[in-house]
Amino acid sequence: MSTVSKPLPATRWFREFGRAPRILGLDVARGLAILGMAGAHIGETEAFDPFDLSTWTDLVHGRSSILFAVLAGISIALMTGRSALPDPERMPSIRLQLVGRGAVIFLIGLALEMLNTPIAVILTLYGLLYVAVIPFLRWQPWKLLIAAGILALAAPAVLALLAALTLYPTGAGISLVLYGSYPITAWLAFVFAGMALGRLHVEKLETAAITFGVGVGLMLVGYGLGLVGGVTGIRSSSWMTGGEGAAGWSTYPDALAAADPAGAVVRAIFAVDPHSGGTAEILGSGGFALSVIALCVLLSGPLRAVLLPLGALGSMPLSAYSVHVASVALIAGPGGFFSSNAFWAATAIVLLLATTLWSILFGRGPLERLVGWAATRMAAVPPGPPVITGRRVGP
Repeated sequence: MSTVSKPLPATRWFREFGRAPRILGLDVARGLAILGMAGAHIGETEAFDPFDLSTWTDLVHGRSSILFAVLAGISIALMTGRSALPDPERMPSIRLQLVGRGAVIFLIGLALEMLNTPIAVILTLYGLLYVAVIPFLRWQPWKLLIAAGILALAAPAVLALLAALTLYPTGAGISLVLYGSYPITAWLAFVFAGMALGRLHVEKLETAAITFGVGVGLMLVGYGLGLVGGVTGIRSSSWMTGGEGAAGWSTYPDALAAADPAGAVVRAIFAVDPHSGGTAEILGSGGFALSVIALCVLLSGPLRAVLLPLGALGSMPLSAYSVHVASVALIAGPGGFFSSNAFWAATAIVLLLATTLWSILFGRGPLERLVGWAATRMAAVPPGPPVITGRRVGP
């Protein structure tokens, strides 16, 4: 009598993880985004100089979160039909699932903000984006790309003009949605681009090659605009500055002149610094994100064995991001903060090892399970009242 031994979990995981229908290249890109955001939060970097490799770590600033947003758009497309638009009869369930996902991600973001670190937590806006894209789920890829282009080209200038005309208003909602670190107009452009890419067979090598070319082209245009702005003195790290407060209509003309609406619009077009939300940044860093995703898809085949730990990290981004933020709060203490490349390296190593081990033993990440459960529960159809058929029989 012979017995067939089952393969060890690690052996089975090594053989099966990242295989279709999962797209390993996207997990790898997501893993890079997590490590990049950790570096932006706690790393020590010098100003980027393309001729000095030691300064290239500065690229994590701004670009990592943008990469995360584009990947969010791709994920939304994949979970709602991949290359096919979702059927109309499925839309009610899909809408509820996205609301459930967005709500839990938003709450996770709030919990991380309550840890009182100076990190600008992206998850609150990330949760809102899941709800904001619901009206556009059945749009064709070309419509999504046009919408992304309009938002990239026009939205920064329009927001800058409105801010100047209203003398740079403040408020919790405005700061969260329009003029904070993550203006929703800019981030919707990234999500729309990701959704279009997800509908266009992102897993195919031909699509990845074209995406890489488009990404490089966008980088040349966007960073070229930023370079022109820097040389001419137009560029500003933030176009949400300037002006004086008004005290009624009598002082509004002088305050408006000081706000310089025309200058604000021009600065919004040429702004390229991380989290500036300018057209140059959206095009340049958006192109950077597309190029990284394309390279990850292209390399995930020949370098699969080497990239598996990054893929494991990218398969549970919410859990990894939350652990990173919590570790900063735990080590620095309430309201404290410090930066260290050694801490960044230790964070990267621990996250890669922990997520790989978790993936081997348990599969899906803990917070990813929670979000999936919330989406399922949100879309579940409650049992209706029993249906009585036939004649009623009296007692």
